[in-house]
Amino acid sequence: MTAVVGAMVLHLLLRAAGFFPGNVDAIPGILLPFFIAMLICPLDIFYRPTRFCFIRVIRNIICSPFYKVLLMDFFMADQLTSQIPLLRHLETTSCHILSRVFKTHHPETCSSGRLYMEITYIISFLPYFWRALQCVRRWYDDSDVAHLANMGKYISAMVAAGARVTYGRQDNNIMFFIVIITSVTSTMYQLYWDFVKDWGFLNPNSRNAWLRDDLVLKNKSIYYMSMALNVVLRVTWTETVMHFKVGPIQTRLLDFMLASLDFMSTEDFILVI
Repeated sequence: MTAVVGAMVLHLLLRAAGFFPGNVDAIPGILLPFFIAMLICPLDIFYRPTRFCFIRVIRNIICSPFYKVLLMDFFMADQLTSQIPLLRHLETTSCHILSRVFKTHHPETCSSGRLYMEITYIISFLPYFWRALQCVRRWYDDSDVAHLANMGKYISAMVAAGARVTYGRQDNNIMFFIVIITSVTSTMYQLYWDFVKDWGFLNPNSRNAWLRDDLVLKNKSIYYMSMALNVVLRVTWTETVMHFKVGPIQTRLLDFMLASLDFMSTEDFILVI
């Protein structure tokens, strides 16, 4: 994190000092390969056991049907579903770096190119797809139909994500209604699973009103606030259909804030559990 912030500050200082933009913009492009090389470095430096454990978990996620799903595997897969906005921003950033620094294509293709759109669909689908495959493997191992119901949650999220990506390129009434129907369905599915299946809430017979009998935290208001926060975090997709009239800088800031909120949904889940 320190290296990322330092690179951002250095990037701004060099741009302000009037250095050639092409050379300055290469800094983020150098930083990403550096971190990838450090991740796969075989030398016993920079926490090699932790790095290799992370690589094994990612391997298990990608090959979900072929490995028994452990707690660490599906926890990391859930984290990836919350990182879709970040991954899409990384795609856009990489595209612009390649176009401006390495001159591989025109920058306009980073918003309208066919390959760019295909990669956007893949990024929006894969985390949900991997998580759905994990549910299939857990159903195969445990013979519990609830895992198939959980798989349906991720499939609905995958369909809704694809509809929103398409709506961003085809802004018409038909796609608008498709986005609303798929996103509302997915949101209701996710909220039900969060509250009832994962958290054990909304139990009218509980001695803690609409919560569960066994609570880790003594202050019940924290759970009610977490429920309200979870609803807010689950409906951040409405920004894609509201078309706020703001400038380009405000749009980037709004995207950053929404991506941060999406990440917070997983942290909220951990707090309640």
